[in-house]
Amino acid sequence: MSIKIQDIVVAMHSKFEGIQPDMEIDNVSIDSRSLQNNTGTLFFALTGQNRNGHQYINDLIHKGVVNFVVNHIPTGAVGKANFFIVDNTLKALQDFAIYYRKLFSFPVIAITGSSGKTVVKEWLNYLLSPDFNIIRSPKSYNSQVGVPLSIIGINQKHNLGIFEAGISIPGEMEHLEPIIRPEIGVLTNIGTAHEEGFTSHQEKIREKLKLFKNAKLLIYQKNGDVAKELDPNLKTFTWAFNESADVIMNTIKDTSSTNLTVIRPEEMFAVTLPFTDDASIENAINSLMVLLHLNYKVDIIKERMAGLYPIEMRLQVKNGSNGCTLIDDSYSSDYQSLKIALDFLEQHKTHEKKTIILSDVFQSGFETEELYDKVEKMLSGHKISQVIGIGDTISKQLAHLPNFYPYSTTQEFLTHYRANAFENETVLIKGARNFRFDEIVVFLEEKTHQTVLEINLNAITHNLNFYKSRLKPETKIMVMVKAFGYGSGSYEIAKALSHQKVDYLGVAVADEGIALRNAGITIPIIVMNPERSAFAAMAAYNLEPEVYSAKELRAFITVAQQKNLSNYPIHIKLDTGMHRLGFMEDQLAELIELLHNNNLVSVKSIFSHLSSSDVTDYRDFTLGQIANFEKWSSHLMKELEINPIRHILNTSGIYNFPEAQYNMVRLGIGLYGVGNDEEEYKCLANVGTLKTVILQIKDVDPGESIGYSRRFIAKEKIRIATLPIGYADGIRRAWGNEKGYVTINNKKAVITGTISMDMMMVDVTDIDCKEGDSAVIFGKNPSVVEMAQVLGTIPYEILTSISQRVKRIFYKE
Repeated sequence: MSIKIQDIVVAMHSKFEGIQPDMEIDNVSIDSRSLQNNTGTLFFALTGQNRNGHQYINDLIHKGVVNFVVNHIPTGAVGKANFFIVDNTLKALQDFAIYYRKLFSFPVIAITGSSGKTVVKEWLNYLLSPDFNIIRSPKSYNSQVGVPLSIIGINQKHNLGIFEAGISIPGEMEHLEPIIRPEIGVLTNIGTAHEEGFTSHQEKIREKLKLFKNAKLLIYQKNGDVAKELDPNLKTFTWAFNESADVIMNTIKDTSSTNLTVIRPEEMFAVTLPFTDDASIENAINSLMVLLHLNYKVDIIKERMAGLYPIEMRLQVKNGSNGCTLIDDSYSSDYQSLKIALDFLEQHKTHEKKTIILSDVFQSGFETEELYDKVEKMLSGHKISQVIGIGDTISKQLAHLPNFYPYSTTQEFLTHYRANAFENETVLIKGARNFRFDEIVVFLEEKTHQTVLEINLNAITHNLNFYKSRLKPETKIMVMVKAFGYGSGSYEIAKALSHQKVDYLGVAVADEGIALRNAGITIPIIVMNPERSAFAAMAAYNLEPEVYSAKELRAFITVAQQKNLSNYPIHIKLDTGMHRLGFMEDQLAELIELLHNNNLVSVKSIFSHLSSSDVTDYRDFTLGQIANFEKWSSHLMKELEINPIRHILNTSGIYNFPEAQYNMVRLGIGLYGVGNDEEEYKCLANVGTLKTVILQIKDVDPGESIGYSRRFIAKEKIRIATLPIGYADGIRRAWGNEKGYVTINNKKAVITGTISMDMMMVDVTDIDCKEGDSAVIFGKNPSVVEMAQVLGTIPYEILTSISQRVKRIFYKE
């Protein structure tokens, strides 16, 4: 942007009083706090119910701003700057935007409606950005102020605009239409939301349609109420479900996706949408209609529509560790939104030291060198203390900056991340979606809960070696790290297991495996309960699926074909008696038929699961399962002419049925120090110790009650300690009311009263302790085995119930 003073005067119908009439402006601002304000800024002193920009003008002059749009010159400012005097500064901003919009000639898509505007805008940007240099409304900039600011972001390199417009009362759209000047209109859902400012539903429709009065085309879902208000000269492109329209849509919903059939007079094809809710389907169809209008090829439409993703529209402030404040903007990285995020950083900073973690910047409309020159100037203007650049381009372009630390990938950054890397600073985390900066946010978020679960990595190694001692040297070991490592923390456990060179890791769902891959874990990972919607992601992250049905196998083969996979490892699950998942004997013929001469997948292992290997009374049943497994797996191997890994033993199976170890065993709860047999348990080391601290100690007189519902009444004077842990942390309420206890200074403190959401009270009458002392909730005493026996459950439930708000601390002795 480079606009001369005289052109601004004319555009805004303003009166000029100033000291430098030959200046040019290169940016616009309405925020006096922005550090992007400079000598080239045109500042609009907007007025409203809760603000008046005029009161900040003298401060801005002191900071070097020269050009102001005002309805009066403030006292003390006369003769110190350039003033464009107007009756209404908001209208002047809109008039300036109208003038600026006329300087460019390229197609513009405008979106309005009751809901879905921002989602459709962002999805259209995603769908069209490979082919256009797009300027779009940042965030939800769709108001009387937001729209002109969006338009002012246009530069000479843009060749497509996508802008949204929202109104709350009649007459507003008339101001926005000449600012946007759309060629293509998209009308999203036109429901009853936001009707407070209109006399009727029809009036709202009529007002919204004013955005398209000069458009060449309007795209919308066929609607009688809308049709009544349309200009007969406006060309439309309509869609509908199962009724007459330009395009007819049919949907079939699966558990996590929707199969959309698109029917036109000249063609019919199917598209997969990665969601099932009605709002997302409508928004996706509106986006797809734009692709149809622009004559996109069907294969491109299919590919891009399948990649649509949820839109996060908020900048979020979060507490970080080590006294830091985090600003989470981890889903986009373009020039316009970077400007907004930096202003937000300045508004919400809690420390003078400011850090930005920034990915490669996209969709700017500038050449690479020009873009990063602008980014550098913005960072410098905001006095950013250090910049962490993630991505090959930013690492190269900003390498010369002082306090710049480059990383090629997010994973590389996380691998080198140190817990004390950031301290007492405000950290802006801003990255394009494909950089997965949400993982960085998780690492940096504060975990201040005084309750911690300490994990002894030496004990993990001890328990692994105990089970190894019961196996033949050549037997492989697969370790289960599902359910957040049985509550202990999957990533750190996986790192320890990598060092011990186990052969496989097992997770329950794909997300758990993806998290391990992103953390740098390279051991083969089997997903035990894969969902079909996650197959593509599994292939991308080299995760190997358990296959338990012909339907599931067909679905994965389809994905393998789409991804051009070859001999992708899969693991066949047989149901020998658990009756949970797996192929039954009468289903093996169909399985063999699907796998015969199929080079898309390769059977890496065949396995089954023992239901009662820990129960001696059912030994014969377990032996029957093993016999069935031997018979069925041998049949598969013979018919398919394969020699895969076979495994059936779980933790208790390793201990009780070592003769059936085959090629591999699966170690689960035993690794974490819990055995199903008393003798087995004695051989294991305790892995996890859940601790908290005493918040307060007080005396309770006889007859007084403790906790909710007065379920404990003191019979004599006692001292109680309150601990900051409750059922929200995973401690069952049934463990309270004198059934359970904790250990304080090596003495038993009985739980008195009902365990509440975040606290429990314990009797410390005979214990020498003080506020701040440690209390052991479980570990060696009480053990999770003891707790399980009292509660009538199993140790698995207790361990996996510990909330992830409880901080995990890993250590080696």
